[in-house]
Amino acid sequence: MIVCLAVVGHQNNPLYIQSFTDADDALKLHHIVHCSLDVIDERVNNPKKSSPTINEAFLGLLYPTENYKAYGYLTNTKVKFILVTTDLDVRDADVRSFFRRFHTAYVDAVSNPFHIPGKKITSKTFAERVSTIVKSFGLSSAS
Repeated sequence: MIVCLAVVGHQNNPLYIQSFTDADDALKLHHIVHCSLDVIDERVNNPKKSSPTINEAFLGLLYPTENYKAYGYLTNTKVKFILVTTDLDVRDADVRSFFRRFHTAYVDAVSNPFHIPGKKITSKTFAERVSTIVKSFGLSSAS
């Protein structure tokens, strides 16, 4: 089940963050997202130590905890996508597929001529599309 999605700009500024759980868990999920950013920065800045496939957009598992797993994706423009899930047995292929669809939705949202680059994404259409993508993967209880 997907519990949180985040889009973080190339300067680590939050562009979009959506929790699909109770408000009580939101702070915990934000903490996991921020911890995941540290892992992304370490992998990007030290490619020899972390992964031989740093040119690949999918960064894989970033930050596992007892109850959550955080996965990352890095765009060509250094925008980071972070997915937090409670499904501890999720397959990488499913996460890759999710990120591809999410990336397409993101590109459509920031291609809007009324969107200001580097600012938060406030589009209701984007939020609805994200919710649809999350539901279609069957990894969330978002309604």
